Amino acid sequence: MRATTNRITGIIDIGSNTVRLSVYQLTVSGAYRVVDQGRWSARLSQRMAADGTLPEEAVNELAEVLRHYVRICAKHGAERVRAVATAAIRQAANREDVIRRLRSAAGVDIEILSGEEEARIGSAAMLNSLRFADGFVVDIGGGSTEITLIRERKVAQAVSFPIGCVNVSARYGLGEAAVEQATLTAIVAETKRLLQEADWIAQHPGLPLIGLGGTVRALAKLRQREIDYPFPHLHGYELPASDVSATLDDLARLPVPQRRKRPGLSKDRGDVIVPGLAILRGVVEHARSSTLVVCGTGLRDGLFYETCRPYPPPQSNDDVLEESIRNLAALYPAAPEGHLQQVRKMAVALFEQLNIVSPLPAGSRRLLDTAARLFRIGAMIDYNDCADHTFYMLLHTHWNGLSHREKILAAGIASYRSASSLKRKLSPYQSMLADGDAETIGKLGALLLLASALDRSESQAISSLHISVKGKHLKLLAESEHPLPVEQMEVGNMAKEFKKIWGMTPDLQTIQEDHSPA
Repeated sequence: MRATTNRITGIIDIGSNTVRLSVYQLTVSGAYRVVDQGRWSARLSQRMAADGTLPEEAVNELAEVLRHYVRICAKHGAERVRAVATAAIRQAANREDVIRRLRSAAGVDIEILSGEEEARIGSAAMLNSLRFADGFVVDIGGGSTEITLIRERKVAQAVSFPIGCVNVSARYGLGEAAVEQATLTAIVAETKRLLQEADWIAQHPGLPLIGLGGTVRALAKLRQREIDYPFPHLHGYELPASDVSATLDDLARLPVPQRRKRPGLSKDRGDVIVPGLAILRGVVEHARSSTLVVCGTGLRDGLFYETCRPYPPPQSNDDVLEESIRNLAALYPAAPEGHLQQVRKMAVALFEQLNIVSPLPAGSRRLLDTAARLFRIGAMIDYNDCADHTFYMLLHTHWNGLSHREKILAAGIASYRSASSLKRKLSPYQSMLADGDAETIGKLGALLLLASALDRSESQAISSLHISVKGKHLKLLAESEHPLPVEQMEVGNMAKEFKKIWGMTPDLQTIQEDHSPA
């Protein structure tokens, strides 16, 4: 019998360009992650017949893919499979027949989402995974484009337009050849004409454009490859909106076979990246956005939240980070919760005192607090070299609420052991760091190292800690339930390293609490 600690849910997104599967695991503690994925390039919008129907061959092919996805879900023990269809099937003249045949062949019910539902669900994915309070969410699919206005982390307006990278490619007869500037201009102009139907889009100049879907991800991959970007994720990547036009003009000059050879661009997107970027350029120009942000989550994630975690999206930027830390800690419970909370408490107390003596940059407390809750996560791989594993995991696992640069800082703080090891870890990421970042990481990392030493026995024996600076000495007077020989030894072991960073030597003295009857 399957353990009841995990609930498995499969989500299938039958898009106009691609059919995707995500299999999610939700534990009894509320932790969640993706455990399997599938992707099939469908090009349903491209395969529509002249009368607007989806041909039998395409339906049979789609049915086989759905059967395969349902089998994958069954192998994982999925309790539920939720399948949705978007623009291509929504717009098909024979959509009811298509849905009936797919249900019969694959044994799964299929919901047809309206454009407004697509926009709402995609926006929910963004709100659960990025910390932006205001902006436009744009999702360029194969057969439609959804645009949502977010104000104060709530959906203010949403609209769907029947224009996507696949149906635009078909309508303008884009084949294997390079695309002329006149054609690009026409696609951009058509996009702007459609956007005028929603007058609110042009009324908020300067808001960031937060992009979902394959077109924006493909653009970001190309740009990261071109600049040798060292961070291993797309989600949260920011680039100037001017990069859209520059990349579009560059790729349009190339015939499709040459585009497919471009490093960083997947081969199956070589023919649709140009019309997708032309639509995106129209949105950027009409909305007058200056920044484009990549959102790595999308419709499937929004459906998961709606299906399995039906809570309101995080209400503030800090809530996004808080939920992500909670999820990581629940997925990788590498240390007793009491120890983590004690180290966090000690680290914050040290910070508040020493920040008066030597002020640290804005946002430092949040980074230290984050690192204090995750500094033992690497022990899930191996307790030996825990710090190196922690650094790797915090840079390569998917978590939200910090920028790419801030994640590097948090990972450096959480894994800090010495200035020399920090320099080695940060070396590949120097291009992303600002002046003074290494010094900030070192100071906060040393504070966390000292806080960890103060609960080395993991007994939470220190009930209160009195901190004072006397010349070149950091006086720590701890009230405790019992003597602290292990903590005193650990503080002594790291004192030299602490002095290198802070210019003062920590000295731990204890006062044992009196529990004798009055």
